Amino acid sequence: MKLQLSNIQKSFGAKTVLAGANFQVRDNEKIALVGRNGCGKTTLMKIICGQENYDSGTRMVLNGTNIGYLAQITFVDEEKTVYEELLTAFDKVRELEKQLNEQAEVLKTDSSEKQLAKYDALQTRFEALNGYQYEVELKNVFFHFQFDENDLNKKLCEFSSGQKTRIALVKLLLTKPDILLLDEPTNHLDIAAIEWLENYVKHYPFAVVLVSHDRMFLDHVVDEIVEIEFGKTQRYVGDYSHYLKAKEEYLKKNHEAYVRQQQEIHRLEDLIEKFRYKKNKAAFAKSKQKYLDRMDKIEDSSSDTSQIKAVFTCARKGGKQVLDVEDLSVGYDKVLSKVSFQLLQGQRMAIVGPNGIGKSTLIKTLVKELPAISGSFKFGHQIDVGYFNQESAQMKSNKNVLDELWDMDPDATQTQIRNTLASFLFTQDEVFKEVNDLSGGERVRLALAKLMLEHDNVLLLDEPTNHLDIPAKEALESALEKYDGTILFVSHDRMFLKKMATRVLEMDSVGKIYDLNYEEYLDKKANNELVESVAKVEKEVKPQTVSFTDLKAIKNRVAKLEVLLDEAEQDLEAMRELRYEPEYYQDYRKMEELDAKIDDKHNEIAALMKEWEEKMAMME
Repeated sequence: MKLQLSNIQKSFGAKTVLAGANFQVRDNEKIALVGRNGCGKTTLMKIICGQENYDSGTRMVLNGTNIGYLAQITFVDEEKTVYEELLTAFDKVRELEKQLNEQAEVLKTDSSEKQLAKYDALQTRFEALNGYQYEVELKNVFFHFQFDENDLNKKLCEFSSGQKTRIALVKLLLTKPDILLLDEPTNHLDIAAIEWLENYVKHYPFAVVLVSHDRMFLDHVVDEIVEIEFGKTQRYVGDYSHYLKAKEEYLKKNHEAYVRQQQEIHRLEDLIEKFRYKKNKAAFAKSKQKYLDRMDKIEDSSSDTSQIKAVFTCARKGGKQVLDVEDLSVGYDKVLSKVSFQLLQGQRMAIVGPNGIGKSTLIKTLVKELPAISGSFKFGHQIDVGYFNQESAQMKSNKNVLDELWDMDPDATQTQIRNTLASFLFTQDEVFKEVNDLSGGERVRLALAKLMLEHDNVLLLDEPTNHLDIPAKEALESALEKYDGTILFVSHDRMFLKKMATRVLEMDSVGKIYDLNYEEYLDKKANNELVESVAKVEKEVKPQTVSFTDLKAIKNRVAKLEVLLDEAEQDLEAMRELRYEPEYYQDYRKMEELDAKIDDKHNEIAALMKEWEEKMAMME
């Protein structure tokens, strides 16, 4: 056991954050702490590394265990170059290298067995620490975090705060602590850097404890989830997707056990009450009371089910041609990228590409926050544009939350505004909090509430999931999937991209359009099969005439399809029922196989339904 926390209690004033939390690091596990914003994840991380005190409980760390936490890394001298600072991560290796060179000099004049053995021992330790490759490793890690060779010789003071955070992360990774603590490590990274970090963490030779709202990162990296909810911790073995299923099953089984125990308690209490005053049964009643007193009581586990309930709608439909962009060059003092594309009603187009290529710049140009360098763009007839940007989380105002939103719709009643705020989890006295006092996640929720009230038919979204916890992200995805308007968006959240994108704009020096969803885009890109979309004006398709003979065959096929659909839906229901059989929910692999079969059945039903709809249209 490298580290163990037992029954940790921690409060800040009247607010209890941790109420009996337990946590262990045994070997070289990859563990994720999950839970809603404000549940205590970062507090627990600080307690793990000894940065935060706790009110009660115990913390045990195996002697010699080195714990590394990003927040603990500070740059004492920012006049140092990046290279000089990063080299300090290899102080032990470099000291050993110095001793090795000194011993090599000794061997020039004294090659006795004793001196040769000393050199051999030093060299063995040096090789074990990858001493001959440490400079290569330094550059490899550094360059993967969106820096280049020239940056190594720049002073630390020349970088922005976000860049300094990335440099600190590089230093932490190079230090290789026995327990590596990462709090939102994918923030401010583009997808290529996230994927590299994902692979690095997955193969990191020691233990990793991380907090992340990147669901795909968790699925690809961790083998254990520790959830913090209502101040308590609950451990689940497996990745994030398995945790979601396991938690649902745990809550169900725990509630059933609680109900059974309560029934048994009531039965025993009735017996005790019935016999406690009868002389010849008093001993029996007393024994039952002792049994009842010793019983380990089961708590009826509950889950925080509060969720954003956003509903995005359009005040008017708008024209079919939403946006026409022609040879539009975007940038500041120089051109970052040049793009041409058409956006049609109902499309959800993702803008992807490396950081610094102009994704956010394109959005800002389209909303006229920045001037175009050259080229043109034009929104279609009756198009209303709603805009969410990365600065939304930096919203500043002396107003309270209620007034901030009410100013968007002065004709609404207070009840209507409070109902809207409640749908974004601002309830009771929270609506009277000053906007300046809100957390990053709260400001994003407020900005989304304001966007919802505008009822625009086109949404331009720049990193809308930043600062949101996982339940809030999933709720936002659900709301946007039901939205009847058009969306153009930038995101580094791969799960969000996977669920939302129906088209992809890949930005490089020249933008390229692909009529693919995000998964198809990635698959074809990996296989070098990407084919650019060719812009074309859609023509009205005239209905086909169908002969009497063909009509009869179509009717027969429709009847057959309806039978097949009924059978497939019955099969699907039967497979769903298997999820509640112990043979499946107790076997992770069997449950995965069953889920794959259920997905296949869903696809089969979708294909049958599509054909049925096509045949019905031909009969009309």
